[in-house]
Amino acid sequence: MNDPRLTKLADLLVNYSTVVKPGDLVRLSGPAVGRPLLVELYRAVIRAGGHPYLNISFDECAEIKLLEANDDQLTFSNPIDLFAVDKLNASISLWGDDNTKALSGVDPAKQALVGRGRRPMMTKFFERAAAGELRWCGTQFPCHAAAQDAEMSLAAYEDFVFRAGLLHHTDPVLSWKLVSERQQRLVDYLNGKNEIHFVAQNGTDLKLSVKGRRWINCDGHENFPDGEVFTGPVEDAVEGTVCYSFPAVHGGRECDGIRLTFKNGKVVDASAKKGEEFLIAMLDQDPGARVLGEIAIGTNYDVTRYSKNTLFDEKIGGTFHAAVGSSYPETGGKNDSALHWDMVCDLRTGGKIFVDGKLISENGRFLDPTWPRPEGAA
Repeated sequence: MNDPRLTKLADLLVNYSTVVKPGDLVRLSGPAVGRPLLVELYRAVIRAGGHPYLNISFDECAEIKLLEANDDQLTFSNPIDLFAVDKLNASISLWGDDNTKALSGVDPAKQALVGRGRRPMMTKFFERAAAGELRWCGTQFPCHAAAQDAEMSLAAYEDFVFRAGLLHHTDPVLSWKLVSERQQRLVDYLNGKNEIHFVAQNGTDLKLSVKGRRWINCDGHENFPDGEVFTGPVEDAVEGTVCYSFPAVHGGRECDGIRLTFKNGKVVDASAKKGEEFLIAMLDQDPGARVLGEIAIGTNYDVTRYSKNTLFDEKIGGTFHAAVGSSYPETGGKNDSALHWDMVCDLRTGGKIFVDGKLISENGRFLDPTWPRPEGAA
């Protein structure tokens, strides 16, 4: 018997996050391990009057391609994928693995080649999303591998995932609308400002120009669970150093102790205590990979701990994340890259955020009580 919370989640993803309408073509993508939620999503799309299109993947196939394919196969841009992205009205993606470390031994240069091949499809995806032509959302299916990474039992991890999505509330849709209102007040303040400055006790001192850029309210319509506000910084106006607090996972590979130094908007020095070779390979895959494509503030105070999953870690209330690589066009960002890698810095112990020189957040809490805050906080 399925966990009834999966039915509740599927309903929310279809009817709130992607707002599926009669006649919509909706792609449902996910790994085989996500079958229980894929089935519930299929049912929810049918009930909403849409046309579900299943796209199921297998962990073994990704490994076979990276180990055995030649360079032409690795960089191949599948025209069927590009055609699908051009025709879809909505796309819901599940993340989940049988083994999150399955690709740890793969040559990072090969992973970079695969990223290059996916670039035309990803560019088209972001363009249509920015134009409002393609609604999309991605979420984590609570599986054993993700629970192991988070150092939780499966039952505890399921509770963690569903609580982060506010599914413990009687009316999760109403709860997300209230989240949206608080975040919008923050977004309204940030829009029109020129500079944001992050300082943390781990050595982070990063200044970014956001002049003329648009801040976005992430309230459960694209990533789920959600809880962040973000923009695309001015490409040549990022200065300073960021030291990321948690391990960063990308393409099945983990890097830890990452330190990036920016000058005139580009990474001029990069190091990691673990996975440095992979980090450098990702940053060198194309000219845009060393440029910051996103800066964001985590606002979900129902996510309180690191789980080695960027979907949740970047939302932790009292953190910020900065992604090297491609910008989201809707922010006004112009950076183009096959890479988009979010990395998280914790501000909850001594961290500060300044906007145009004014302190707006200290120790992970906003000074304005009408902005996002922990439930029940004064």
